[in-house]
Amino acid sequence: MAIAEKFIVLPFKKVRGGVAPGEMRQASNAVSAEKIATSMSTRFPGVAAYAVKVDEESGDMSDPRLIIQFGEVADLAAA
Repeated sequence: MAIAEKFIVLPFKKVRGGVAPGEMRQASNAVSAEKIATSMSTRFPGVAAYAVKVDEESGDMSDPRLIIQFGEVADLAAA
């Protein structure tokens, strides 16, 4: 089982009762993820960049670590 660290940026959109994740964007590194999140922050009610562990065989993501957050975001651990 090969595990790799990947960097993702998630915009969040308003839904009844809170926010929900939108379309995920991948970044090449933590600095890039932070820059993407910053640029998206004016267009969404919430944006967050995470480092996640990815099982390269199954594609399953785990252990999200928050890099930067803007506005209202949902807890990934609960999702």
